[in-house]
Amino acid sequence: CGFWGRAMISVYLCGSAVLLCMVFGFGIGIAAALHDRVSSIVRPINDTLQSIPLFVFLIPVVSMFKVGEFAGLLAIIMYAIVPIIRYTEHGIRNVSDEVVEAALVMGATRRQLLTTVQLPLALPEIMLGVNQTVLFGLAMLVVTALIGTKGLGQVIYQSLSIGGFGLGICAGLSMAFIAMITDRIIQIWSQRKKEALGL
Repeated sequence: CGFWGRAMISVYLCGSAVLLCMVFGFGIGIAAALHDRVSSIVRPINDTLQSIPLFVFLIPVVSMFKVGEFAGLLAIIMYAIVPIIRYTEHGIRNVSDEVVEAALVMGATRRQLLTTVQLPLALPEIMLGVNQTVLFGLAMLVVTALIGTKGLGQVIYQSLSIGGFGLGICAGLSMAFIAMITDRIIQIWSQRKKEALGL
C-alpha cells in the first residue's frame, strides 16, 4: 500500500514505548508482588490509568512537552504500562506455594528465589502482559497522531479529516496486521514456555 515507511515509524515508536514500559513495569510489578503495601498503592493508580479516556492522556504531556514524538511516546507509556505491571504481579504471586517452600528449604535466598524460581515460572504470564502492552500501545498510537506523531496513526487521522475511506482502511489494516503478528508470536512463545515448564 506504500505505507512501509509509516509502518516502520509506528513500530519504532510503539516498540520504544513498550521497551520502556517493560523496564519500569517489571520493576513496579515485582515490587507490588513482593510487598502488599506497594500493591495497595499501585492498584488504584492502575485502575485510574486504565479507566481514563485515551484523549485525556494527551493533556498533561502536551502541557509539559508541547506537541511532537516525545509527547506521544510519554502518552503511550502512561496508557500501555498498566498490563505489564498487573501481569507481572499476578504471575509472581501465583507461583505455587509448594515450589516456593521447596526452594526456601533448599537454602535459596530471597533474591535467588525471585530470579531462579518465581520469575522463570511467571514468565508466560509476564509475556501475556507484554502482549497486552503492545496492543494498548498500538491503540494509543492512533490517538497520539493528534499531537504530531508521524506513523500510521497520522495517516488514519488525515483520512478522517478528508473523508479518505480507502486511505484510512489501508492504514488501519496495516496497523491491525502489526498487532496480530505480534500477538500470535508472543502467544505461541508463551504457550510453548508453559508446556516446557509443565504448567
